[in-house]
Amino acid sequence: MLLRILLAFNALAAAVVLFFFFWGVSDGTVSSLNIGIWLALFAATALSLGGGWFFYAKGNRAVALLVLMILALPGLAFLAFTLLLLIANPRWN
Repeated sequence: MLLRILLAFNALAAAVVLFFFFWGVSDGTVSSLNIGIWLALFAATALSLGGGWFFYAKGNRAVALLVLMILALPGLAFLAFTLLLLIANPRWN
């Protein structure tokens, strides 16, 4: 169950990366100057998602969970922070 949740969250993170890439291509902010950063971001996302799936298919559930958590933990921390800001409604002055 946890593996499926992490796979879904990593797939969502990959979709967010692709969305911002295509948005950058459409408005011209993705260019030959920063394509290396984008390729590294795509590689990290694909390796996390594909590596988790690969290790799970080979029977290494613990390694698959660790590989999937590399991308999922920062995303979950950001999601928790955003939800905290929405619920707490802090004053920034």
